[in-house]
Amino acid sequence: MNFGRKLCNLPCRIIRTTELAAAQEKLNELERQKEEILKFYSPACLLHRLQETMNKTEEESETLHRQLLDREMDLGAFVQKYKRLRTTYHRRALTHLAAKTSSTG
Repeated sequence: MNFGRKLCNLPCRIIRTTELAAAQEKLNELERQKEEILKFYSPACLLHRLQETMNKTEEESETLHRQLLDREMDLGAFVQKYKRLRTTYHRRALTHLAAKTSSTG
């Protein structure tokens, strides 16, 4: 009778082992995804992305300025667009400065 119990338990253990392997694989995948997400939203990564958007806004401002100097744009349109870009840039710059200051202090 004891032998019969062992035979019955053997397939159960095999199933449990394969289920464990699949569950472990899924857990590893979820842990990897979690690490990627945490890295994406880390303070250093957020600061880097903010700096990149500041640089892009600065380039857009310079392009707009060149268009004005090359007479590709009238003064009224330039002032409106340039003011919007510079306001955006300085908001981002202040946010960047505040974030750097608070992370180091």
